[in-house]
Amino acid sequence: MKRIMTVQDISCVGKCSLTVALPIISAAGVEAGVLPTAVLSTHTAFPKFTFCDLTEEIQPISDTFSELGIDFDAIYTGYLGSFKQLELVSDFIDRHGKGATVVIDPVMADNGKLYSGFTPEFAASMAKLCSKADLIIPNITEASFMLGVPYNPNYDEAYVRELLRKLAGLGCRCAALTGIGFKEDEIGVYMYDSEKDSYYFYANEKLPASFHGTGDVYASATLGALMRGHSTENALRIAVDFTLECMRKTMQDENHRFYGVNFEEALPYYIELLK
Repeated sequence: MKRIMTVQDISCVGKCSLTVALPIISAAGVEAGVLPTAVLSTHTAFPKFTFCDLTEEIQPISDTFSELGIDFDAIYTGYLGSFKQLELVSDFIDRHGKGATVVIDPVMADNGKLYSGFTPEFAASMAKLCSKADLIIPNITEASFMLGVPYNPNYDEAYVRELLRKLAGLGCRCAALTGIGFKEDEIGVYMYDSEKDSYYFYANEKLPASFHGTGDVYASATLGALMRGHSTENALRIAVDFTLECMRKTMQDENHRFYGVNFEEALPYYIELLK
């Protein structure tokens, strides 16, 4: 069984980050180690939440892994909340990522704006971390901030391809933009593989709804598929279809929670997709 390490925060209630990554990756038949960067009572879409920063625990945990000779088949990073965490995670990848697949989801922005507390300088530092990745999975807003280019919601295929080439120029092997569609009724992913000099686009139905945490669902499902031996293209496709099914299950539940998707109900579908 392959073993991965995912580095991101955890909310005690709230379907995002580690509370999404751990069950989805485990359902793929992959051992999921976790390195929590912070503990929150709930995620930040709630009107009130507690926050405990675990930055100072990252280095001792990394040191202990080294002493014990624990290694990983993949390292997957999600939301990182400070320059110090970027620095520590960069070191963690250097120490524990030799021969491992590195997947970075640079969670920091959407809809043309940085999340609260983030700056263009942080985006530039995140871009440096992305140079260590085999695959990065930003949305178009995050890509724009990392590259220091204007956000363009009215993109065409030529623009997306140019953006992907610039992302690959950061140093990663593959760059995949999420939330991409060229028709009103479609949404999916567009990827550029710098080693093959090839593009891949896949889209499925765009539902008339949006939910918190679907980006975390997508990235986690992608990594699970990669660890099961799927190509990058197949893994990205599987993640699109699984995320769509999660949203469908949520919309069918008239009593669904406001803070995330019913991904638990869609896990059997994900397991079938992995076969």
